[in-house]
Amino acid sequence: MAGSTRVGVLALQGDVREHAALLTGLGADVVLVRRPDELSSVGGLVIPGGESSVIDKLSRIFGMQQPIRDAIAAGMPVLGTCAGLIMLADDIVDAIDGQESFGGLDVVVRRNAFGRQVESFEAELDVPALGVEPVSAAFIRGPVVESVGPRAQVLAALPDGRVVAVEQGELLGLSFHPEITGEKRFHERFLARVEARRRAMVTPRV
Repeated sequence: MAGSTRVGVLALQGDVREHAALLTGLGADVVLVRRPDELSSVGGLVIPGGESSVIDKLSRIFGMQQPIRDAIAAGMPVLGTCAGLIMLADDIVDAIDGQESFGGLDVVVRRNAFGRQVESFEAELDVPALGVEPVSAAFIRGPVVESVGPRAQVLAALPDGRVVAVEQGELLGLSFHPEITGEKRFHERFLARVEARRRAMVTPRV
């Protein structure tokens, strides 16, 4: 399935290589996306962790903000981790310096909700949508989902109830870094959606 799946990793800032390596290991054809023409060549996009405010600024400098918004509106599958979740959220409660997001996910997020980098931690999460085996999740200055609108669905929460994984249509947002712990199932879920959309677009109408 994944061998013919061409996907992009937004390569403006953040842990781009880790996502690219994981996706390549799953058989995907990976493009590092920095320009609109590169975005138009892929069937799905990963927005990696990093500094959301920097990703926002660079996306505007490189002319990527509106093309990504358009791709999301057109139904492109997108996986956002950590800062990527912030960039997918419709609202950021503590945005700085006029920070904007791409939007698409009907959620409100708070940046750096888990403290400084020295307070990073790993936790096991129950994610029924991925099966019975717990997910090993690394939280590094990650955001938290403060509220979930009616169009979005919660996939996982910490024991204290804080929401850390959400899904809405073709969009998947995570507070943590599965690419760091070697957790592949979210990327597999993403690739399956990219491939399903590709097949739907090439299937002739009767």
